[in-house]
Amino acid sequence: MAKTPVKNNSQDKMATTAKAVKMMIAGVLVMVAGFLLLSGGGSKDPNFFNEAMFSWQRLIAAPIVIIAGIVVVIIAIMGNFKSKE
Repeated sequence: MAKTPVKNNSQDKMATTAKAVKMMIAGVLVMVAGFLLLSGGGSKDPNFFNEAMFSWQRLIAAPIVIIAGIVVVIIAIMGNFKSKE
C-alpha cells in the first residue's frame, strides 16, 4: 500500500495577509500624497525669490503626512493580523 504524501500547509500560505498588503498599499499612497504636498514652490526665474516654498503646506503638513504613511507601512509589516482560516 503506497503512502499518500502529506501536504505541508505552512508552504501553502502567504507570508502576509490580504489586510497587511492593503495597509501597505494605503501607506504608500499616503506617502505619495505627502510628496505631492511637498512639491512646487520653486521659481523659474533665478532672480526672483518665491516665498511659497516656505509655506505651511511644505514645512509642516507634507512631512507629517509622509511620516504617517511610513508608520502605516511599518504597522502593516510588523502587525500580527490573523487570517480567517
